[in-house]
Amino acid sequence: MLNNVVLMGRLTADPELKQTQNGVSVLSFSLAVDRDYTQQGQEKQVDFINIVAWRLTAEFISKYFAKGQMMALKGAIQTRSYEDKQGNKRTAFEVVADKVYFCSSKTEGSNNGKSLKSDNVSVGFDDFDGFEEIGSNDEKLPF
Repeated sequence: MLNNVVLMGRLTADPELKQTQNGVSVLSFSLAVDRDYTQQGQEKQVDFINIVAWRLTAEFISKYFAKGQMMALKGAIQTRSYEDKQGNKRTAFEVVADKVYFCSSKTEGSNNGKSLKSDNVSVGFDDFDGFEEIGSNDEKLPF
């Protein structure tokens, strides 16, 4: 079976991290995704997609993303059934995010005071086995 979703859009609100009774981090938010096609003479349409993130992904989003920021994500569609206040059976469709990516610069959009300092998210060459730094432009490249 195949259940893969890739989305790119803007967060509609600041993400709020919550914990389950067992202490697992969870985050629910909505992503505003523009439709590719617009009929002539009509305004661009936007879909608001409900997203859920768990554990480290949820913590990462709550720490580094804010309302209005562009985000790309990979995940899967999930459905769940519930009963509303009137006793009617309902089905909710949402995307469970596996991976999220920055799509805008640190200064673009609103970060509402959230720290996006490069030293918090940077990775050095020493962190990757088998990688080495390429020298100055004066040296010949190995390819």
